[in-house]
Amino acid sequence: MVQEKQSEERNLFSSGAIEVRGAKVHNLKNIDVSIPRHKLTVVTGLSGSGKSSLVFDVLLAEGQRRYIETFSTYARSFIGNNTRPDVESIEGLSPVVAIEQKTASNNTRSTVGTVTEIYDFLRLLYARVGVPHSYITGKEMRKYTEQELFELIERDYNLQGIELLAPVIRDRKGHYRELFETLRKKGFTSVYIDGTIEELRPGLMVDRYVKHYIAVVIDKLIVKEEMKERLQQSITLALHYGDGMLDVRKRNDSKLRHLSSKLMDAENGLAYPEVSPSTFSFNSPQGYCPHCRGMGVVNRINIDKLITHPKLSLRKGGLKLLGKWRKGAIYDGIKQLLEEYGYTPDTPVGLLSEKVLNTILYGVLDGEDSEGFKGIMYYLDIDNFMGFLDEETKECLQDLHTEQICPTCNGIRLNKIAQSYLIDKWRIHELAALDLEQLYRTLPEIENSLSPHLRPVGAEIIKEIKTRLQFLLDVGLYYLSLSRASSTLSGGESQRIRLATQIGTGLVEVLYLLDEPGIGLHPSDNNKLIASLQKLRDGENTIVVVEHDQDMMLSADYIIDMGPGAGRLGGKVVFAGAPKELPSTHTITADYLNGIRNIIIPNKRRQGNGNFLTLSGAVGNNLKNVKLSLPLGTFICVTGVSGSGKSSLINGTLVPAIAKSLYGSLATPLLYKKIEGLEHIDKLAVVDQSPLGRTPRSNPATYTGLFTEIRQLFVSLPESKARGYKAGRFSFNVSGGRCEECKGNGYRTLAMNFLPDVTIPCEVCHGKRYSRETLEVRYKGKSIADVLDMTFNQAAEFFENMPKLHNRLEMIRKVGLGYVKLGQPSTTLSGGESQRVKLAEELSKKDTGRTLYILDEPTTGLHFEDIRVLLSLVQQLVDKGNTVLIIEHDLDVIKSADYVIDMGPEGGRNGGKILFAGTPEDMIKQKSLTTTARFLKRRMN
Repeated sequence: MVQEKQSEERNLFSSGAIEVRGAKVHNLKNIDVSIPRHKLTVVTGLSGSGKSSLVFDVLLAEGQRRYIETFSTYARSFIGNNTRPDVESIEGLSPVVAIEQKTASNNTRSTVGTVTEIYDFLRLLYARVGVPHSYITGKEMRKYTEQELFELIERDYNLQGIELLAPVIRDRKGHYRELFETLRKKGFTSVYIDGTIEELRPGLMVDRYVKHYIAVVIDKLIVKEEMKERLQQSITLALHYGDGMLDVRKRNDSKLRHLSSKLMDAENGLAYPEVSPSTFSFNSPQGYCPHCRGMGVVNRINIDKLITHPKLSLRKGGLKLLGKWRKGAIYDGIKQLLEEYGYTPDTPVGLLSEKVLNTILYGVLDGEDSEGFKGIMYYLDIDNFMGFLDEETKECLQDLHTEQICPTCNGIRLNKIAQSYLIDKWRIHELAALDLEQLYRTLPEIENSLSPHLRPVGAEIIKEIKTRLQFLLDVGLYYLSLSRASSTLSGGESQRIRLATQIGTGLVEVLYLLDEPGIGLHPSDNNKLIASLQKLRDGENTIVVVEHDQDMMLSADYIIDMGPGAGRLGGKVVFAGAPKELPSTHTITADYLNGIRNIIIPNKRRQGNGNFLTLSGAVGNNLKNVKLSLPLGTFICVTGVSGSGKSSLINGTLVPAIAKSLYGSLATPLLYKKIEGLEHIDKLAVVDQSPLGRTPRSNPATYTGLFTEIRQLFVSLPESKARGYKAGRFSFNVSGGRCEECKGNGYRTLAMNFLPDVTIPCEVCHGKRYSRETLEVRYKGKSIADVLDMTFNQAAEFFENMPKLHNRLEMIRKVGLGYVKLGQPSTTLSGGESQRVKLAEELSKKDTGRTLYILDEPTTGLHFEDIRVLLSLVQQLVDKGNTVLIIEHDLDVIKSADYVIDMGPEGGRNGGKILFAGTPEDMIKQKSLTTTARFLKRRMN
């Protein structure tokens, strides 16, 4: 038996090992660990047991340090602190790529298509083989060479008198006095203005407030044999001044015929510029919608809230957003606009029409090339113009904003030209809106539709798109679309996208570090993810995954179990070996895998209080006229395969509908018919995975309010009273007690010309954020900075004699976050950690017994034991009469619920239905089991 084990170990480590010796980072207890190369290793254990410390703070940190060591001395001098992690030695380390559990991008311009670069190839495809159509008539566009134009005019106007014109102004406002003078000096004698020929005389100008069509007269001639050379020269000249376009007019005829060496609709003179991949980019002025500038949405303002004093005029401050009336281009533009509509700055704002107010806010929207007033909101988006508003007005803006689909492009993000290129029957935004599986099946049809001379060009691009799509399908993301905004993806989805991208790179001899890639993944999709990781491993790469999923553990080549507890009770390797050896040990993980420990199925399911909250006719995104009925006073779990519509139904429809009714929220829910039963709840508590704050200044202590109480404690100390210190002295957000060198950040940011900005600890406070005098005030030997550097486990013991503080700290520990530091920047917390901080805060508040709690995948990052603790807290909330609704795939959560709502049957367009609603027992007794029910039946049995 011993010989078998030794033989197996030799096989596991046949390609060598990454040897970590004496690791003491955070709570790691001077551990030694060997990780086999070219294998899939799972690191598991309780939350806070040291998994992330080993994987990210040791392996990743050392990999990054070694990479930076390859830079020149000059480059390293900019980067600053590049210290080695607290470890004796690491041998056998490959180049490291970390794929962490964070949302892909907060950039609202980022989409699945841009992150994976598939949209870049799609843009290239349309630039090379797309067929342009007129957005006015829908007909295919045509362009002519100069020779073709000559032959066309010679044929169609033989022996007729014509005028050749070069269009210089097309449907734009202005007086154009300078243009006319320039043309006159170049020797031209007449121009075509809005249907008539005018002599180019000194001082000529037109009405500046009317749109004009102006063309310079290049030549007047009769088309005949002896005029061929002159006609050729005139066409060349007309194309030069007309920027590739020319007009032909029969003598004594006002009608123009538009021709062009560019793409053109000859019926109306519509011309397109030369096509390029940028034509289809919503991040480029060439392709984006001019109204929303490629965002797909616009910030609109509630005009009723904007006008607080309808009797006041704009000049007297009737529109608070404008601030005090003053001299300047913006105010001159508004005055001119008011005069066009018959008003003045002294007209009471209550008398201005809604159209005028909208134009003041959003500008003239009657044409892409409009040179009219661009609107206040346009200038607010440009940093150079922000100075014309005071701070109070800027804050006012935040309260008035509401996001709406762009009325110009209807959320497509692209301008009319980009939307008018077709391949077969498809426009680029229509392909981007398909789910990835449908797009993959559509591409062969598109390839077959191409003409023989274009097919070789398109086939190569389509092949690359299909290859990248296949990687995304392999990790279970078939239900996403290329147009899906990155900011709406879960941490797990973002991570799997990056994983698919890495598989596509084909790199070898790389150490990949992943943080729970199975987050948000339905059990039915787990095998695809595991197969993708194994594929990455088989490319001679080493894969280390932090994971709690049972299937992932059992599919690994090697398991490292950290523990035995969390925080200072963890930090040790309690098991390292092949998965089949783990059950023979007695770690907490092994006990759950063996069934010695278990999350108990409740003996009795609650029936609820007899009241229901019912949402009817939900049709947003992929929802199919869904009717959702929630029994209040129960623990409800909404589940279903990935992309089946859970988030659309709950987060997109139910939550904003309730918030609008209870709190007057401006958030717009997805479409639904009606909601009933709101009188039975008086509070909505949404505990999601969004960050606690947007800046590193936000942390769990500030979010939960603990920091306020801790500051008050320090203010009450004799030393503080003697020095006259107030609460502000112990805040790092205001002057007084903070370090003024770093403004309380604890670090300084260095701008790099050739690398991303880097942060280095402040040389004055050494990262403590406070001035020396502030740090001299101590409670039980600890300064305010020392307290912020404590974990919640340490702080709960430190403040055990202060019941109010201790109880709130204990609640954070109960949700499995004892290892997090009080002052840890919110930006470093995972989505699951942020959610549990919010959950702890909600649990600390006084509940009404009529509260509806909504949690989105709260088991993210949790070990079996942590899930057991979380469920006990949830059950306590429901026992008090509240309703808890959890969106979750975890089978232990589903089996513990009183009521299960299962959505499907598939993801994307084939989902959006409620397949089952009832108890878990009834769910597994159905004649035709849903996908979720099959897995649940196996777990419950």
